[in-house]
Amino acid sequence: MRNAFAEEITALAQTDERIVLLAGDIGNRLFDRFKEACPNRFYNCGIAEANMIGLAAGLAMAGFRPVCYTIAPFLTYRCVEQIRVDLCYHHVPVILVGTGSGLAYASLGATHHSCEEMGMLRLLPHLNVVAPADSQEVRGALRASLQDPNPTYIRIGKKGEPVVHPSVPAFTLGKAIPMRGGHGQGESDEVALLSTGVMLPTALALADWLKARDIHASVHSFHTVKPLDENTLHRAFSTASVVATLEEHSVLGGLGGSLAEWKADRPELPARLLRFGTADEFLHKTCDTEEANAHFGLTPEALGPRIQQALAASLNVT
Repeated sequence: MRNAFAEEITALAQTDERIVLLAGDIGNRLFDRFKEACPNRFYNCGIAEANMIGLAAGLAMAGFRPVCYTIAPFLTYRCVEQIRVDLCYHHVPVILVGTGSGLAYASLGATHHSCEEMGMLRLLPHLNVVAPADSQEVRGALRASLQDPNPTYIRIGKKGEPVVHPSVPAFTLGKAIPMRGGHGQGESDEVALLSTGVMLPTALALADWLKARDIHASVHSFHTVKPLDENTLHRAFSTASVVATLEEHSVLGGLGGSLAEWKADRPELPARLLRFGTADEFLHKTCDTEEANAHFGLTPEALGPRIQQALAASLNVT
C-alpha cells in the first residue's frame, strides 16, 4: 500500500504543481522518484510531527495541497492538538497519510499500534477519516481527497497486503464500494458485512464461510468512516437481519462505534449490529500481524460462529 501511495502521489504531483509532500523522517528512499520529479516540493520534517502539521497548514493557506506522510501512531496521537487547531479549526485541505496503521507493526509493540486513532480523529469537525482496503483503493482515496476541500486522514497498511480490486475502483469519499451480494440482485441478504481498511479480504473469506453454511452475506468496502455512507446503511439495516462491521481498530470509536451511534438514532431499523475489531486493551506481546488478528478473533473461523449465533437469535431459531 505504501508503494502504491508513493507511485500515485508522484504521478499526481507532476500534473498539479500545488501538491507538496512532507514526511516525518520516513520513506526517504520510497520517495526517490518524487524527489527527482519534484525536487522543490518534498520536505523531510524530521522527527517533529507536530511541527510538520503546522507547516502543512501554512502551505495550505498559501494555496498548496500538502500531503503529510509518516507512521500512523506518530502522525495522529502525537499531533492531535495540531490536527484539531491548525487543520480542522482553520478548515484547510491538508491530507494526512498514516502508514502501518492498525496492527501492521504488531511486531514492534504497542507504541507502534494504532487501534484507536480513527475513533479519536472522527470527533474533529470537518475531518474526513478514510481507510482504503488495498493498494488500488489507496490510489482512489488519494485522488478523491485531493479534490475535496476538507482535511482528510487516510490510514494505510505497510506492504504485502492482498490486492482485492483488479484496477482502481470508482472511489467517492463517503460512498461504500459494493463487493458481493449473497442471494443476488434484487434479493435481500441475511447478513451485511461492512469492512473498513485491510479487513476486506477477511470479510470476503467470511462471506464464503457463511455461504458454505447456507447463510447469504453481502460485502461492502466501507472505506470512509467519516462521513458515513448513510444510503448503504439504510439499505443494510432495512434488509439484513445482522449487520457486522470488521476493522483492524478498536470496537470503540471506529466504524463499529460510528454505526452504533448512527443506529441509536434510528431505532425503527430492524437489523442487529455486531462490531468486530480489537478489544479495549493493549496488546502486550510482540507478534506478526496475522497472529495479532487471531488474538483478537479477527479470522473467518472465529467470526463465523458469532454471526451464526446472532442470526439465529434474530430469527428466534434455536
